[in-house]
Amino acid sequence: MITGGVSIIAYQLWRSAKRKRQFKIYQLLDDENEHVVEKEVDSLEAALEKLTSPFTSQHDEIKNKLEDAGIENANVAKYYMHIKYGISLVGIGALYLMSQFGLIDSGKMISFMAIWFVSCIIAPDSILAARKKSRQQRIASQLPYLLDLMAICVQTGMTLEAAMKYLAIELKAFDKELAKLLARVNDRAKIVGLEQALDELYQKLPTPEIRSFVMTLKQSLQYGSSIYSVLTTLAADIRDVNMLTSEEKIGKLAAKMSMPLILFIMMPIVIIILAPAMMRLMDGI
Repeated sequence: MITGGVSIIAYQLWRSAKRKRQFKIYQLLDDENEHVVEKEVDSLEAALEKLTSPFTSQHDEIKNKLEDAGIENANVAKYYMHIKYGISLVGIGALYLMSQFGLIDSGKMISFMAIWFVSCIIAPDSILAARKKSRQQRIASQLPYLLDLMAICVQTGMTLEAAMKYLAIELKAFDKELAKLLARVNDRAKIVGLEQALDELYQKLPTPEIRSFVMTLKQSLQYGSSIYSVLTTLAADIRDVNMLTSEEKIGKLAAKMSMPLILFIMMPIVIIILAPAMMRLMDGI
């Protein structure tokens, strides 16, 4: 019985050691296979990335560009490049079919295709840049009203955070862009702090008005200075700057209108005056 018991124990120990050894071998094989599979997946992902890099490599840049232009739809940012190149390819195909049916000269087809492709690539970015500039100017022109409202809220005893949170809700009926701007600053302030959120706001809207606004609020947060008079003064200064900009644009209109006046008014008048005399002279000759 003792011999049988020792034999059974020795057999169990040998079997467990064999299982452990086989498990280690299988684990090493699995690690090697997994490493091979990871290499294959990495190579496949690298190949796919090369193929789709024109569509996906600039996703973050495109998203920021669309947000700066006031477009916050995630689907538009995701499929922006696909839509751009898709429209260009569809237009090229349409031009090719038109040339086959004789609607376009075959010799001019390549030039038309090149012009269409370049237009499809450049035009959307130009439109987004124009929308970004107009959006920044629009926010800068509305900023004095925000400063006045914030000064009133601070005067009543609210903190900066409470005033911005309150105005983010109340400004939805007045100006949705300012409301979204304040709501985003409030959300970021809960995560990274108000100063960092203000710095990110200036990175999104690098205009002199936003820079003055951010510096004023950061100075109040750092030194605890009174902000009511500073906000009202800043609002008045921004209004004066906007008024001077408008006056400058009005002053440039005279120079800009001179060329159309010469081409479309003075030249026809000169032709109308001289035409009868020239006709009589030609009849006399």
